[in-house]
Amino acid sequence: MDNTNYRYRLSRLVRTKSSEIFLIWEEDRRIGQLDVHYAQDTIHGTLVLEADLTPETEEELLSQIDEDIISSYMPSFEREDFLVTVFRGEEISSYTDSSGALDDMEDEFAPGDEDDDDDS
Repeated sequence: MDNTNYRYRLSRLVRTKSSEIFLIWEEDRRIGQLDVHYAQDTIHGTLVLEADLTPETEEELLSQIDEDIISSYMPSFEREDFLVTVFRGEEISSYTDSSGALDDMEDEFAPGDEDDDDDS
């Protein structure tokens, strides 16, 4: 995804047939996570913000998400609705069944990595 004109960088962590998870970055600071679920003509999103955004800035972010992610899956004229629930929260900890160190996993998703899967 070419987000050179956008304020935020959306880094995809997971993609399945019916859902995606993205980390949201402003420069080198993670400001949130977006979970998207595709249910036929309606798309559901859960946005957890780790930073305080003004209502205008939040709308700007949602507009970028719609343009970069949602509309590439299903344009607004084809879908019934795009519903987003926005939460304010903070990461307390992470858990994994993997035998690798959790710190190694977090390094994989640091901003500026060349391996980020940013295209929609």
